[in-house]
Amino acid sequence: MATIRARGWLLGLVGLAGVAGLTVLLLALLTNIFERKQEGRQTTVRLVEVTEDTMDPKVWGQNWPLQYDSYLRTSRSTTTKYGGRGLGASDTGPAEQKLDRDPWLKRIFAGYAFALDYRDRRGRAYALFDQEETRRVTERQQPGACLQCHAANLALYRSVGKGDVQKGFEQVSGMPYREARELKDDKGQLLVQHPVSCVDCHDPKTMALRVTRPGFIAGIKALKAKEGIADFDPNRDATRQEMRSFACGQCHVEYYFKGPGKVVTYPWANGLKVEEIEAYYEREGFTDFVHAETGNKVLKAQHPEFEVWSQGVHARAGVACADCHMPYERVGATKVSDHWVRSPLLNLNRACQSCHAVPEKELEARVLTIQDRHHALLQRAARATTDMLDAIVAAKKRGTAERDLQAAAGQHRKAQWRLDFVAAENSMGFHAPQELARILGEVIDHARQGQLEAERTLRKP
Repeated sequence: MATIRARGWLLGLVGLAGVAGLTVLLLALLTNIFERKQEGRQTTVRLVEVTEDTMDPKVWGQNWPLQYDSYLRTSRSTTTKYGGRGLGASDTGPAEQKLDRDPWLKRIFAGYAFALDYRDRRGRAYALFDQEETRRVTERQQPGACLQCHAANLALYRSVGKGDVQKGFEQVSGMPYREARELKDDKGQLLVQHPVSCVDCHDPKTMALRVTRPGFIAGIKALKAKEGIADFDPNRDATRQEMRSFACGQCHVEYYFKGPGKVVTYPWANGLKVEEIEAYYEREGFTDFVHAETGNKVLKAQHPEFEVWSQGVHARAGVACADCHMPYERVGATKVSDHWVRSPLLNLNRACQSCHAVPEKELEARVLTIQDRHHALLQRAARATTDMLDAIVAAKKRGTAERDLQAAAGQHRKAQWRLDFVAAENSMGFHAPQELARILGEVIDHARQGQLEAERTLRKP
């Protein structure tokens, strides 16, 4: 009987210990859940104050370390099949030379600064460094307008404009680049020290997305007016999803330096398509440079990712630039946007598979098929364009009168503008495959017509 009682007591103690242990585990689980919920609610702790004059991203990083850590990764070398630094590019040196990879670029830019130096893309950490090192700046006079997209510049504009950002932007645009770059504040510190930074896309008080580039603000206002929306202010009227593209579209766009003041202007008053922008330039009588081989007045496209994306299926489906290039990630219980801005090909799981339930290898194959076809068509368009240049040069060497080459000159301007519009866009066709195939078809058409016009003069007695 005593043995039975002892066993009963022992079983009771074991049961009590089990209940106590289970209670502890449940309390720990509940505590962990509570902490995670609190962590999810309060994603930041402000250790320092940031203001409109805080250009240094490192200071912002004290409050938002997760975002800052991923921003720092934009200094890493990344390479895809058709983009990136390429083999042999050192971490401290410049990116791969596009002119070596595609020699036809030298032909279409003959006489222009891009025939000197035209590098592949790198992460935004290099935005200011790469601009300062390019021969286009070191060997040619450039305006301060270039700083609109390559630097954290609000303090510069505010200082020059005596508190008025728009006025400062206009004044800096017309300055020589070196003069603008060396301006200092009242304490003797350079006003421009950092590439594109946190303050350029975020309100320091609320961290809300915003646009700060005066060129974009004026450009999107003109575009919306054309669409029937008057007095559009993106910081007031845009949805948050729109802002997740507008923040990128501040700089990844086509633009030109307008008038003697070299004010950065986005040519969107007619729309975003290649022919609509071309019509704008024709109306303005604008020309980027005179081609050294042909003597024709031609245009130079910049990097129209925003315009091309706007014509693609992702934009029409409401997918923003940040959805693919800065996808959300979980860090503990915190959901943050990945600030390592890069090709989605390097991050297929989060960039693509959140929408496409397709294996990574298949997604990669789909993208590369689009890019391979686009690259092949781009090279055919480039050959047609250089054949046209050869024909025009041959006609000029023969002494053909300028009036007899006017038709060829018009085709040259149209073909080159379209070819460069596509080549300067950095998605290798992916942002809008059908639209870019249409444009490259027009390149071939205009180039071959220009070639025929020039060759016709050679057959004249």
